[in-house]
Amino acid sequence: MDTLLLSRIQFGANISFHILFPTITIALGWVLFYFKLRYGRSGQERWIKAYRFWVKVFALSFALGVVSGITMSFQFGTNWPGFMEKVGNIAGPLLAYEVMTAFFLEAVFLGIMLFGFSRVPGWLHTLATFLVAFGTTMSAFWILVLSSWMHTPAGFEMREGVAHATDWWAIIFNPSMPYRLVHMLLASGLTVAFLLAGIAAYRWLRGDRAKEVRVSLVTGLGLGALLIPVQILAGDFHGLNTLEHQPAKVAAMEGNWETRGNVPLLLFAMPDEGARENRFEIGIPNGASLILKHKAEGEVPGLNDFVTEDGAVLHPPVAPVFYSFRVMVGTGMAMLLLSWAAVAMMLYRRRGPEGLPRPMLWAMVPMAFSGWVATLAGWYTTEIGRQPWLVTGVMSTREAVAEVPAPMVATTLFIYLSVYAVLLVAYIGVLFYIARNAGAGTGRARPERPGMAPVPAE
Repeated sequence: MDTLLLSRIQFGANISFHILFPTITIALGWVLFYFKLRYGRSGQERWIKAYRFWVKVFALSFALGVVSGITMSFQFGTNWPGFMEKVGNIAGPLLAYEVMTAFFLEAVFLGIMLFGFSRVPGWLHTLATFLVAFGTTMSAFWILVLSSWMHTPAGFEMREGVAHATDWWAIIFNPSMPYRLVHMLLASGLTVAFLLAGIAAYRWLRGDRAKEVRVSLVTGLGLGALLIPVQILAGDFHGLNTLEHQPAKVAAMEGNWETRGNVPLLLFAMPDEGARENRFEIGIPNGASLILKHKAEGEVPGLNDFVTEDGAVLHPPVAPVFYSFRVMVGTGMAMLLLSWAAVAMMLYRRRGPEGLPRPMLWAMVPMAFSGWVATLAGWYTTEIGRQPWLVTGVMSTREAVAEVPAPMVATTLFIYLSVYAVLLVAYIGVLFYIARNAGAGTGRARPERPGMAPVPAE
């Protein structure tokens, strides 16, 4: 492995670990805000108890997201100096906007959200929860603006080999940004929906039948059942946008080698980039043409269109994009089946979680992390699918990499992977530890001062 490949793997490892936690905090902040509003309107203690449990998960996820984000940002200088040298006039301000409009907002109000239950008026605590949730969403907005601009750059001009902004509105609202933003926010919502349901199902199976467990389980399943069809629709629009602006990526996603109509939707295949063909194809006739062109004879771009006469390949590596896309879609289908089946069963039996069979509840426990699987698979599809470009049509990945000896990159990569493996195991372990011990303590809520938010017993 050369420096380029090792640096790509290292950045992929760092961002894969980092993205796990913002994917939770973006939507979980809004769920916490929902719990707080429900408590404010009903006065029912189950809502604030659910808040108290999940705010711990939020704090844990937020902390790991901040730490891993700082580590990831160092790589722009250590591994990819060419990126900032060429497009730093655009990337730098966008990253600064994220800090100014999101990170500062989160930092100011997070303390009130976590520790202000009995110290500030209830309305101020609710406002702090809202502002933290809004801050996480704004953080996602600016990061996705930069990522989308790298895929579909607009609003700039090149002067002496350096990109300069000419229209910030065009940069921010570049052609793919709305689709990526919606797709990612929905992915975060689904991640949190199944995390809620999975952890609540785990507590339920352990005999914890507290009302806040029921609230979390019903909220998670309901949210998942609601969002997954919306995500499928948003994914279709995103795919059409990608077909227009990045046809090579779509060709790799579909494993289609020749531009033609009546392209099947491949459920399984083994792409062979050397032979420029697929092996062991299993597909639905005309499926890809119907999805992408909405007609059976619709023409879908082929990978062979992106090979120059001298043999240079201008399309992404096929197998990683092909397989990761199917993992994302397959996980989404599993989410759809489980959430709809569970909600339908609860409505039919009119018994809430009590009407769910134990096998279904057990299935929800590993599905607690299905959002992570789908998000990572979608991220790999998107980012590997951009290759060989770092900024499409402007800068190749090879142009940006630092001239660092490969053994040095390999060493730091090994350290990163080791640390991340330990942290990930610790995070999941703490998550289930919190779940196991959530119902251990009973007792009355601590007394509250007039006008203050109540603080239930731990």
